Order: sequence, then C-alpha cells, then structure tokens
Amino acid sequence: MVHDVGSIGLLFTFTSALTIALIFGFIAQKIKLSPLTGYLTAGVLVSPYSPGIVADINVTQQFAEIGIILLMFGVGLHFKLSDLLAVKKIAILGAASQIIISTLISAVLVHFLGWSWVSGIIFGISLSVASTVVLTRVLSDNRLLHTATGHAAIGWLIMEDIFTILVLVLMPVFFDKTSSGGNIAVTFFLTLLKLIFLIIFALVIGQKVIPILLRYIAKTGSRELFTLSVLVIALGIAVGAAQLFGASMALGAFLAGMVVGQSDFSARATSEALPISDVFTVLFFVSVGMLFNISSVAASWQLIVITFAVVILVKPVVATLVVLFLKQPMKKAIHIAAALGQIGEFSFVLASVAVSYNLIPQQAYNAIIFVSIVTITFNTLVYRCIEPVLKYLTKKGILKTDYTIDNEIEKLTKDVRHIIIVGYGPVGRTVSNILLKEKINVIVIEMNIDTVREIKKAKTEGLFAVHGDASQREILLSAGIKTAESFVISTPVAPAKDIIEVVKSLNSRIKILINTAYLKQAQNFRKDSDLIVCSGEGSVALALSKIILKSFGNTEVEAELNKIYEELV
Repeated sequence: MVHDVGSIGLLFTFTSALTIALIFGFIAQKIKLSPLTGYLTAGVLVSPYSPGIVADINVTQQFAEIGIILLMFGVGLHFKLSDLLAVKKIAILGAASQIIISTLISAVLVHFLGWSWVSGIIFGISLSVASTVVLTRVLSDNRLLHTATGHAAIGWLIMEDIFTILVLVLMPVFFDKTSSGGNIAVTFFLTLLKLIFLIIFALVIGQKVIPILLRYIAKTGSRELFTLSVLVIALGIAVGAAQLFGASMALGAFLAGMVVGQSDFSARATSEALPISDVFTVLFFVSVGMLFNISSVAASWQLIVITFAVVILVKPVVATLVVLFLKQPMKKAIHIAAALGQIGEFSFVLASVAVSYNLIPQQAYNAIIFVSIVTITFNTLVYRCIEPVLKYLTKKGILKTDYTIDNEIEKLTKDVRHIIIVGYGPVGRTVSNILLKEKINVIVIEMNIDTVREIKKAKTEGLFAVHGDASQREILLSAGIKTAESFVISTPVAPAKDIIEVVKSLNSRIKILINTAYLKQAQNFRKDSDLIVCSGEGSVALALSKIILKSFGNTEVEAELNKIYEELV
C-alpha cells in the first residue's frame, strides 16, 4: 500500500527516511559493507519508484543540502588558506585535465550513439565532477582528510566546483531561447568577479567579523547560543554565497569553515555544533537512492556502460597521471585517483539543467543516477582495499616505497638516540617535556597539522614533528622508526592495534608503550608480553585510593596498591 506523504508532511519524510536508513545501515555494517550502501538502499525503498512507503523526495533533498553545507563547513574548519595554496598545482592541473579529457572522451563515445557534439560535451562535463559528500566521507573514514593527500583531493574538488558554477551560469546564456547570446563574455566576467568577491568577503571581512561575533556569544556562557551561532554562520554564508554571489552553497560553507577554523573557536565549533551534520549527511545518500528507477536501466544500458567507463577508468587514470607528472609519490596518486572515481550531487544538477534545455535525453540522467549509486557503493569498498594491496606490492618489491624525510629528522635518527611519541595531547606533551629535560630527543607523530606547525615554529631543541597517520609505513619510516629505542602511543583514540602491527614489522626490537583509556583495553593489550600498557582509568583509581587510604592513616599501602593495579591491568 502506498501512503501519500502530502497529508503527513515533513515529519513523516524525516522519520521514515532516517528509520529505514538506520536499519539498512546497521545491516550493511554487520555484513562488513559500508553503511553508505545501507543508506542508498533505504533511499531506493522509500522512493516513488518502489512499492510501500513513499517519502517526499523534494523534502529529503533539502535536508540533504543541509548535510552537504554542514559537512563542507566541518571540512573548512580544519583547512587553512596556505593548505590550499600548497596544493594549487595538483588541484588546478588535475581538475582541468580531468574535466577536459573526461569530457572529450565522453563526447566521442556518445557521438557514436548519434548524439551531437554539444550534447556530448555537456554530458561529459556532468561525469567529470566528483561528489563532495562521498569524497569527504571516504577520506575521513580512511584518516586521510587532514593529510597532504586529503588537501590535494579537496583542492581538486574545489576547482571542479568553481568550473561547475561557471558552466551552470553560462548554460542559460548559450541555450535559453530568450537569451540574446551576445552577453556571454559579460556573464562570464561577472561570474568570476562574484566568486572573487565571495572569497574576499569570506576570508578577509569574515575573518574580522565572525571571531568577534563568536567571542561575544561565548561570553554569555550559553552552550545553546554558541551552537546556534555556528549553525547560523555556516548556513547563512552558504545560502548567501548562492543567492548573492551565484556560487554553490558547498563552496560558501567551506569558506565559512575556514574563517571559523582560523579563530580560537575551531575546536569548540567542531565538538558542539557539527555532530548534527551526520544526520543530514545520511539523508544525502537516501536522496540519491530515491532518484533510482530500476525500470530505466534496460533502456539506458549503452549510456550506463559509457558512463561507467568514464567514471571508473578515465577519471582515475587521468588523476594518477597528473599526480605522477607533478613528481608526487605513487601512493598519493593512487589514493587521490580512487577517491575521485565516483560522481554525485553536482552531476545531478548539471544533468537536470541539461535535460530542461533538451541538451541531453532523460535516459542520460537515469544513467548518471544508476552509475552514481553503484560507484558510491563500491568506492568505499575499493578504497578499503588500497592499503593492503600497496603493502603487498611494496613487500614483494613490485612497488617502491616512496616517502619524504625531513633532513633535520634524518640527521637526528642517524646520529642521536631518540624515541617516537604518537599524539601531542596532554599526555604526549607532558611525556615529551619530561624526556626533553633529560636530554632525550623526541619525534612526535601527529595528525593535526596545526599542532605540527606549532612544534616546528617553537624550534624546541630535541623536539621534532611529523605530520601523518602513525599506522602508515611511510610516516613511521620518516620518523626514524628503524633506529628509535622506544615508541609511545600517548593518545587512547589512536588505532593502537594497527599501529603496533606496522611498528613491529619495521623494528622488532623497539620497546612499545601504550596509553589506554579503559582497564578492559589495557587487559587486552597486556596479552602481548612485549607491550607496556598504562590505563588512564586505572591510574586515576590508583591515585585516588592512595589519597583516601593515607587520610585514614594507612601510610604503608603504596606497594600493595601497586600490586593490585598490576593485577587489574
């Protein structure tokens, strides 16, 4: 039985979409698939093309737009303008090459189906754009979002977004029958001017105004007002970017995030205001699934084959060649290529506008939707296989291990005794300071690029920093793992099991010390006799017990308590 959502409205759509997404996301997780697969399946089940519950696709897509805005705002929080400028060559050359080559190949392939060159070019442009949400999610799930690889991929995506904006603005000028066609140059120039004004407004004016506003709100002491102010800034600048500057809301949200990220409120904005974005991001994948009409697959099979070929072959190959051409590591090239091997929201927008101007047939739009669902589903699976394959090829000598070593660290690891500490939070910082006072050199591995910059800027004697994931061989090698005497995992949130496995494969003699949050975790790690494990939970309990017992006059309890603690952990 089909229920008419019109009489039930927004609440029904929101509840039904999230409930079914929860069920199928949980099932997907249990069978070792990405939850994204479950969310897409949920979208298919509540779509107008499937029997049963029918959610309002327009409402779902508006929720999804909120998710994209908040997601890109969160990404912007951890980016600096210098990060983007550092990858400008890869981003500009990569995006331009991918768009041009993908478009030309697409146009040639569909020309054999009887399409005009103009239609083929528009279709090719639609395929050349990667999904903001999928790219961010894949990089984040694989702990690459805030690395050099992640920065390059995001910069690449931003350039694609800017190009897409220009295409969307110029399409009515070229193809609207009411347009005179003589103002193409003027429209193009005005669009570029608006984008420049948007960037200036966000990064210059916004950088002066927004921190003052947040500081004023923070002084009220109200958590709700602070959260609300962050959401208003994210959504307000995103909507303003679209309405006033003709840009995408995702680009506006990213710039807003960069502004807040440079203020003193970056961490608080991340922890308090952004968890809600996960809910709306789920609805993005549900909305994609709702577009799928299975009856259209058979009629569009030729276009589907062409679309697959461009998305999963042409785009990744171009990305790989561009990154290698710029003399970047093979591993970086493969990661970026895999992340870009999908299509998403902007592809739908471009294709739908093209259909409205009769530039491409409805079948092309259906093909894009089908390929989008399949590539989003398998992109996460493919990405999960990259690291094991690269490790195997490196171990067999087929692929050369490529990494860069800071000259200063390279000299240190050869001539001076040193230890490595993963994480520079309160524990890592304290341990480092103690060791440095004893003239022991410390190399910190830290995922937060700002923390790495802080360490390098301080130029503390004997203290060095490497930016990256400590579970990656290249990062450990660049930190001097082969000659390090001790290895400390100071943060309990690090993937300790994965890190330990790689560390032991590179230096079987090294002493490994681990800080865990809970006693249960400590007990699991203690099964490995080579590890030295400390539990924050246990250490606090031990310290409190000593104080209490001493207050009762029991002064000779330290040895006994230490024995109990050793038994617990």
